[in-house]
Amino acid sequence: MSLISTLARMEAVRDGRARPVVTVRHRHVAERPCVFVPLTTAGEAGAPLGAMVGTERDAPRLLFVAQPRDRDLRSAFLAELADALLPYLEEFGDAVELEQRKETDPGTGKKVPVEVELCADAPQLLVPSAAGVEYVRLLGRSTRFRRTAEQDPDAPHPAPPRVPMLGRWLTHFGERARVPGSSLLLAMTQVLGRHWATGQSALEDQHLGSLLAWIDPPRDVPGPEAALRAELARGPDGLLVHPPAGPATDPVFDNKRLAPAVARYDRARAAVLEASAHRFAPARAELAAAESEVRELLATQLRPTWDAVWHGVDLLRTLPEGARVAERWKRDRWSYTAHRDRVRAGEPPQPRRDDAVTAARKLAARESAQAQLDAQEALDDPLVMAGRRLAGEAFAGEVAEVVMEYTEAKVPRPRPLVTVRTADAPLLAAGVALHRALPDGRSQSAEFVAHDPGGPGGPGALTVRLTGGMGRGKVPDAGSVPEVGDRVCWTLFEHAPRGGPELPDPERTPWTHGGPPAEGPAEAPDPVTAEDLL
Repeated sequence: MSLISTLARMEAVRDGRARPVVTVRHRHVAERPCVFVPLTTAGEAGAPLGAMVGTERDAPRLLFVAQPRDRDLRSAFLAELADALLPYLEEFGDAVELEQRKETDPGTGKKVPVEVELCADAPQLLVPSAAGVEYVRLLGRSTRFRRTAEQDPDAPHPAPPRVPMLGRWLTHFGERARVPGSSLLLAMTQVLGRHWATGQSALEDQHLGSLLAWIDPPRDVPGPEAALRAELARGPDGLLVHPPAGPATDPVFDNKRLAPAVARYDRARAAVLEASAHRFAPARAELAAAESEVRELLATQLRPTWDAVWHGVDLLRTLPEGARVAERWKRDRWSYTAHRDRVRAGEPPQPRRDDAVTAARKLAARESAQAQLDAQEALDDPLVMAGRRLAGEAFAGEVAEVVMEYTEAKVPRPRPLVTVRTADAPLLAAGVALHRALPDGRSQSAEFVAHDPGGPGGPGALTVRLTGGMGRGKVPDAGSVPEVGDRVCWTLFEHAPRGGPELPDPERTPWTHGGPPAEGPAEAPDPVTAEDLL
C-alpha cells in the first residue's frame, strides 16, 4: 500500500467518507456492459442456485434452479445462461476495422506489414466481487469440456448444445481477468477499491454494499454507520437487508427461507409424479406455486446486489477516463478478436493444463502488463505519480538551468545538462537512467549526474543529462529540451517496459521444462474431479 493510499484511509476514518486515491478512471467502462450476479448453493462448490444477468438495469433476466441437487435442472439453468450471455458475447465479432501489424514471413523469416481484422469493440462482463470472477472461471472450466448429444450420442448426461461454447468464452474472460489492466471481466469491488480508499480493511471492502456505503453514504449518515448497516442490518424476518450475493448465500436465509421452500418444491414434484389423472392438474398448480416461491426468494437476494453493481457503474462514470485506458482496452479487443478467430476456426477448447512454453508466456505477459499498468497509471494521474514520488521512484520540480553540451564523437550530438530544483528525494545514483514524457507522448531518456542538497529546509537541485528524444540532428528538436522555468517530472521507471527474450516453440522446449511434445498417442486427459462438475 502506497503512502498516498494510507493517508487517504486515515482521512476516510477522520471524515467518515471514502477518499479518492485517483483523479481519473483507470479502467474502461463500456457503454453497454453486461452485469452478471451469480448465486451458488451452500455446501457444494460451484453448484448454481440462481443468477441475474443483462445489459439493462431496469430489465434483468432472472435464472434459478428450484432444486440445486437435480442434474437436469442444472443443465437447464446452464442452457438458459448460455441463451442469455452468448448473444451478447458474440455480437461484437462481426463489426471490425483493419489494422496493420508486422508478422513473420514463413519464407524469409523477416517481419512484413500485413492487414488484419480487429473487432471495433468488445463485450464487458461486470460481477459484484472477486469471488464472482473465480466463479466465472469455474463455470468455464466445468462446461467447456461437456459433450453434447450431437457430439456423443452415448453420453449419460449430454449438455445442451450451446453450453460448451459458453464455457469456452467464460474461460477466456476468466483468464483475461488475470492480466493486469484488462477490462473484459471486472469485479466491481476491485475497481471501486482502486479508485477510492475507505476507512475499513481490504477484506471488508469485498462487501459491495459496505464499500458503496463509504463512497456514497445516505444523506446525514456517516460512512462507518452506513457500512455497518449494509453489512449487518436485518429486517423483522431476520434476513439481511442488503444480502451480499457474494456469490454465497446468507446462512440465515438458507435455513429459514430457502430450505423450506425447496422442501415444498420437492414434495410438490413428488405429488405430480404420483398423482392420478383427476389430481394431476391441482398437483401441477402446486408445483408451479412452489417453483414461483423459490424464484421470488432468489430475486430478493439478487436484486439488491444487481442495483449495487449499477450504482458502482454510475460512480465510475463520474470520473474522466485516463489517457492510456483506450490503449489497454485495445489490447482487450485484440484478445477478444483472437479468441473469436479460434472459435470460428473450429479449434478445440482451452486445455486444462498449459504446456511449459504457454505457461511461461502467460506469466511473462502478465508481468509485463503489470509493469506497463503501473507506469501508465502514474503518467495519467498526478495523484498516482505523487505516490511514486514519495516512494523515491520519481521527482518533479522547476528547471533552474540548462547548459548545452555535446558528445566528442566525429559527429557531435547534443547532450544538454538540465538542473531541476525539487523538494523530492528520489533514490538516485550516478548514471541511473531517467525518463520523461514529452508533449507528443514519446518518452525521453536521461541519466542522473549530480545532486546539490541545498540549504537547510530549502529545495535541493538535481542535474540530469539528456541522452535521447531530441531528434537526430545537431540541433535538438523544438520542445525536446526543457527551458528555464518549465515544470518537469522525471521517473526512474520506464514508461513502456519491454518484455523478456522470446521463448522457444513447444517443439524446441528443453528437457528441463518438460521437453518437446511426446510422439505417439496423446497424453490422457486429467481425471474428472468434483471441481469439474457443477
